[in-house]
Amino acid sequence: MSIDAEEVAALARDVVRSHPPREVPVPQLMGAWYDAGLTWLHFPIGLGGLDAPRTLQQAANRVLREAGGPEPRTVNPVGYGIIAGTVVRYAPRELAARWLRPLAAGEELWCQLFSEPGAGSDLAGLATRAVRDGDEWVVNGQKVWTSLAHLARWAVLIARTDPDVPKHKGLTYFVVDLRTPGVQIRPLRQLTGRAQFNEVFLDDVRIPDAHRLGDVGRGWQVSMSTLSDERLSLGDRVTARGTGPIGDALALWASRPQAHTPVARERLARLWLRAEAQRLTVERAKVGAAKGVFGPEAAIAKLVGSELSQHVYEFCVELLGPEGTLYESYDSDLGDDEGPTAYQRKFLRSRAATIEGGTSEILRNVLGERVLKLPPDTRTDKDVPWRDVPRS
Repeated sequence: MSIDAEEVAALARDVVRSHPPREVPVPQLMGAWYDAGLTWLHFPIGLGGLDAPRTLQQAANRVLREAGGPEPRTVNPVGYGIIAGTVVRYAPRELAARWLRPLAAGEELWCQLFSEPGAGSDLAGLATRAVRDGDEWVVNGQKVWTSLAHLARWAVLIARTDPDVPKHKGLTYFVVDLRTPGVQIRPLRQLTGRAQFNEVFLDDVRIPDAHRLGDVGRGWQVSMSTLSDERLSLGDRVTARGTGPIGDALALWASRPQAHTPVARERLARLWLRAEAQRLTVERAKVGAAKGVFGPEAAIAKLVGSELSQHVYEFCVELLGPEGTLYESYDSDLGDDEGPTAYQRKFLRSRAATIEGGTSEILRNVLGERVLKLPPDTRTDKDVPWRDVPRS
């Protein structure tokens, strides 16, 4: 479909005119947004998109934001930016249609069952097992650090279906309904005092083979699609110049003229320049992803963005002075942008940024090996069947 930014903005205005964001419930608004093809402009027509360039997404989102609506990614944080792309690429169209509209509307939240107690950075070493039983798979294992599992209806899951081949080759990718018998979810309290992460136990959980994405044993390739989207999503917290973490720093700076010093001004300027470079890298990654090309930009954007957010909120807390040591009750239900200690909360939350979605160490290895062509790490288990690899 040939469409330009003005036409996208006109479509967006039609939606917010017929579904005023300040008057209608979010699921109703975002359902209409999906039906108009504005949720993911680069997705196929009928699946929340218009087969249009991904770079036009900002034109639609700007109209929604200015009308008082939410950023689409905040409605379903994991589903929108991390999982939806994999569903479009690998699910049959009828299943994709069943899953994507309630995902986009925020009616059914999603989460990601990847990491395990013994398989975080080394994800391919995971031990959760899936055994075929007719038209179903029986899954047993434990996942951990699962964001929003306590609120989610659906999850993507990687499980080991063949322990007799090297670890990367014996994995298969599934979608699991978290209401299925045998799923147990336990929240984990984090540094901020919130409980957004979870550990998930799977005890004889049955998954229809129809909910398998990709071929049996090809789960690693499918998961790489998801992880690339995750890194791009985590790096893509900035929708426009001067927004996101650096926008928070600029707002705080404007509100505290008494804290302005030449040293602080130079530090803020350097942070702004890094934020702008990171934003432009994300734009490059979006162009490639829209063409199905996943280059190093997503890893670079995630690496730079996660470390930058930490440095920005460190600056904010220091700018607050003694006030930066204050924090509201751990039982607070305030949103991340609400309350008198929002900057302190974001500072604490940013500590996880260099761990989630691939640690900075892992990303540097990826970039060193695949971009700089440095010698790879020694991998003694590369060609060893998974069941023969020593584990603690």
